[in-house]
Amino acid sequence: MRMPALRRRRAAGRPGLTGPARLDRRTNRLARRLRPGDVAIIDHVDLDRSSALALVRAGAAAVINVAPCTSGRYPNLGPQVLVDAGVLLVEVDGADLFTRVSEGSAVRIDDGVIYSRDTALATGRVLDLDAVAANRDAARAGMASQLEAFSANTVEFIRRERDLLLDGLGVPATASVIEGRHVVIVSRDYDYRADLAGLRPYLRERRPILIGVDAGADVLVETGHPLDLVVGDVRTISDAALRGAKEVVVHAPRDGRAVGLDRLERLGVDGTIFETSGTSEDAAVLLADTHGAELIVAVGSHATLVEFLDKGRSGMASTYLTRLRVGPTLVDAKVVAALYRSPVRTWQILLPVLAALLAVGFAIAATPVGGQWVDDLRAVVADLWQRLLDQVS
Repeated sequence: MRMPALRRRRAAGRPGLTGPARLDRRTNRLARRLRPGDVAIIDHVDLDRSSALALVRAGAAAVINVAPCTSGRYPNLGPQVLVDAGVLLVEVDGADLFTRVSEGSAVRIDDGVIYSRDTALATGRVLDLDAVAANRDAARAGMASQLEAFSANTVEFIRRERDLLLDGLGVPATASVIEGRHVVIVSRDYDYRADLAGLRPYLRERRPILIGVDAGADVLVETGHPLDLVVGDVRTISDAALRGAKEVVVHAPRDGRAVGLDRLERLGVDGTIFETSGTSEDAAVLLADTHGAELIVAVGSHATLVEFLDKGRSGMASTYLTRLRVGPTLVDAKVVAALYRSPVRTWQILLPVLAALLAVGFAIAATPVGGQWVDDLRAVVADLWQRLLDQVS
């Protein structure tokens, strides 16, 4: 996902990269209103991969982070995503840029210095591939403390959600019949496009129930797949996906403050509330498992320890425990794609079949009856050829 070089443009002969500034302390919210060529100014400690991918997809030409991109707590993945995509990444100490830069104003970045016109606003450090790799290596030592915090969050989640995890209490009913079916849960996160592309043979053969989680619902709509259920925060989902889904399950925190219900009412869409302090993806997995899914395939999900920690929030404890509860019913899309990918090519099957047919044909031609058939076939072909020549002439 390398960004086009044309985004690194000059303004009125001045060196560096220039673009309109967009500011927000919540990175994912900022990504939803970015336009290609914008300069994103964020305040995001330990920039995670998911947020970085959102910035890349939105077309950010540069990202200025007023917080440490990698604090040293753990080797987060976001800076690597931005640098690999060709996005200029600058780390600036202090958050005063949020008061010195206005939304939409032109900013210029040259060698780590941020300018408004010819006035230098701040000096930062450009993070290239070497700097990102050095920060990530240094941060590996911080993983032990993060694992301790992760364990504490896990215990707290068990205390809050033991009835849901153990007995499925609070999981809403669905009109779709899930029992005994395969279910594919799509999140717009890690490698979701490659995951979906690899599942094409499986989707054609098994025709599983498709659940879109948050913006994953729009992924299914964009790729032309039917949308059986939507699970998540309806604020992150388009009108087309909400209207096109057979069912909508609104993920709400335990305090009951389900946001976006007024939007569903305006769209004329009925929604069912699912209260859990876990993530929307976990709610979808619990929904499928509680209603008897034979197999649950996760698209764009988290697979490694670093990816779990990279989310940087206690909600990852819910993902860990949900996976333990579901057990072998839940598999990653990459595993299913590998199982459905045949190592035998079509031509490898057709070639021996064709050779066998030729051998049979020669054997038949060697018999008296076969010889007569060959002579008759030659006469028919010669007659057809002569007719064709007569029509052409």
